[in-house]
Amino acid sequence: MTLYDAFVPSCLQILHAVLGLLDKAKDHADAQQLPIEQLIHTRLAPDMYDFAYQVKSCAVHSIGAIRGIQNGNFSPDMTPPPEGLDDLKAKIEGAIQALEALSAADLEALGEKPMTFTIGDKLLVNFVGKDFLLSFAQPNFYFHASMVYAILRMSGVGVGKRDYLGDLRKLP
Repeated sequence: MTLYDAFVPSCLQILHAVLGLLDKAKDHADAQQLPIEQLIHTRLAPDMYDFAYQVKSCAVHSIGAIRGIQNGNFSPDMTPPPEGLDDLKAKIEGAIQALEALSAADLEALGEKPMTFTIGDKLLVNFVGKDFLLSFAQPNFYFHASMVYAILRMSGVGVGKRDYLGDLRKLP
């Protein structure tokens, strides 16, 4: 199994599922005659980031993580997340397109590349690319994707585990 196999296909699977969750959020808001902004700004707890941040972070910890390795540094994207549903969808669609444009060779070339994880000017951890992707970016990616799902469930949106899992890679 390559680094590409361990990271990219699963990110694509879940990013496509996040697009489906965004559609279900819109359908729910329309059916309940709620402003979509109500869902976009919902949090699970007062000290957690909102739905929009969780969606944005799915892109940050997928293609953003790979770009961080390419640049030699990853620092969390603390810019405000997109405000509207269409902009959130565009963020996820952009991540999907960028991941689909990668070849296995592109990612394999980054496996042993040294890089740093920083927050602002503060160095936190030194990594090589494969360890950063598999021990930091991937767990964060799944965390934020599951928060997208959890916020929708808590908000009464009719989603289930299959909506989170998306299209499984199975035999025909």
